[in-house]
Amino acid sequence: MGVHSMKRLVLTLLLCVANPAWGSDEGFNGRWVIEPLGDNNGRVMWLEISGAGAGPISGFMVGGGPGGQLDPIHDAKIEGGQLAFHLERLFRRDGSRLIKTPVVAALQGDVLHGAAMRGQRTILWLGKRAPALLDRDDGSWKQSEPVALLNGRDLSGWHTLRPGREEGWYVEGGILKNHRRADLLVSDQAFWNFRLQVEFLVHPGMNGGIGLRGRYEVQILDDHGTPASDHGNAALYGRIAPTVNASRPAREWQSLDVRLVGRELTVELNGVKTIDRKIIDGFTAMATDWREDMPGPITLQGDHGAVEFRKIVVTPLTQ
Repeated sequence: MGVHSMKRLVLTLLLCVANPAWGSDEGFNGRWVIEPLGDNNGRVMWLEISGAGAGPISGFMVGGGPGGQLDPIHDAKIEGGQLAFHLERLFRRDGSRLIKTPVVAALQGDVLHGAAMRGQRTILWLGKRAPALLDRDDGSWKQSEPVALLNGRDLSGWHTLRPGREEGWYVEGGILKNHRRADLLVSDQAFWNFRLQVEFLVHPGMNGGIGLRGRYEVQILDDHGTPASDHGNAALYGRIAPTVNASRPAREWQSLDVRLVGRELTVELNGVKTIDRKIIDGFTAMATDWREDMPGPITLQGDHGAVEFRKIVVTPLTQ
């Protein structure tokens, strides 16, 4: 399906809604949380647009293209009330394989109706404006009763994102481990503001991630001795880089101490504060829950290599 076919598809979506109200070009601006329609393996998306109706249009998208990173949009324009752009991703270091993902969207009232073309597959979606999260880490939050999410015996308290794939995770010697290509593991409990304490081990060349509220990924990576980056160990994946790389070598146990209040994030890796009350702009690639103003689960990524966990404790914060 080409871009013109996708535009017709989005227009059909709008015409199926009673009394459609086309929005102004400026209405596209802002940050949007996106719920895909149909089967998208439980993943959600995020979009930011600026400049619509006033000049060159720019922005970023998470989850629209392959790989799910924070991708800049390209060649954005609005014609006939519809926004069209594409995402780009290089899949070879020499640039010989460039994948382009066309995306179109139309605004009805305060809802975006859109579609993204991944290969031969079209993903339809609905976007709503990202909510304002007013909580601040201002010293008024107190720790309540800790919740231990690992029991050292089995997967009680957890489920996989796609039902029936629990065999990708197992407990051995009191340690939570994963098989290759394990599905995302999701805590049964949901949390809002909290302190999260994790002890983990990553195998050589491997990586994983820990999802906060099922929306924001703290990266786990074997990157000892390399420069700190927004894709490195203890980074907020693709968004916030640690101030320093405090990673230990592969196969050594490491500790994460994460504090999340509203959108404010603080991270300590192995006793070193690496992110200090930085604001999270929006979702990362691990996002599975688009309801950003609601409590969400802790999630564990296991499809990028061997990782191990021996402690995951969440302490809710209350006022």
